[in-house]
Amino acid sequence: MLVPQFHFSQIDQELLSTGTAARLLTACVLGGMIGLEREWRHKAAGLRTNLLLCLGCAFFTLLSAVLAGGVNPDKSRVASNVVQGIGFLGAGIILHTRDRVLGLTSAATVFVVASIGMACGAGLYLEALLATFITLVALAAVGYVESKARWKHLTMLYEVRGTDRKAMYVCVLSVLDRMGIPLKSPQHESIQGFERMMFAVQTTRSRHAELIGELRSSGTTDQVVVFRDSEEE
Repeated sequence: MLVPQFHFSQIDQELLSTGTAARLLTACVLGGMIGLEREWRHKAAGLRTNLLLCLGCAFFTLLSAVLAGGVNPDKSRVASNVVQGIGFLGAGIILHTRDRVLGLTSAATVFVVASIGMACGAGLYLEALLATFITLVALAAVGYVESKARWKHLTMLYEVRGTDRKAMYVCVLSVLDRMGIPLKSPQHESIQGFERMMFAVQTTRSRHAELIGELRSSGTTDQVVVFRDSEEE
């Protein structure tokens, strides 16, 4: 019976001798932990994105030192270009809409996940674990504190329905003026005598509740529908 012979190249042997599996698996676990938090918040860069990003950065860091060889003193050439690539990825996540900037937190998270992956690729497990813990605290705990302290402003899309267009506008403008809230991105649509007015409001959660109550108690609107827009994360 013939036993297959496996011949490893010098690069394969160097990668295997540096604990490649442990470093890559650690990167997957830590990147996945941050990805789960992003997935729970329904962000575009979720579990798979952060897991694969952390894994890729760890592998690039491993390859950077191995491909340089023992005679080349510059062992960080490949790894240094990872930062530039992550910059393009983060720029693609950021969106500008309705006079707002969206995705800044997600872009910053991608940048941090890349650094965690590079730390795993370099075998700095304790540093990578500490950075992951700090990142999760910043995303979850700090966000909770912001909401409770009313520092965080949420954008809600309001849809006011009725039959009298002029009365609807007078009602909405009077309520917003009384609360000191500007009218942003107003839109109007008429459907067979039925009027619909849409606008966006960015303020705290408690102010949204107050505004909804004021609009519904005005008596000049048949219905007020409110739904949450994307957060600035």
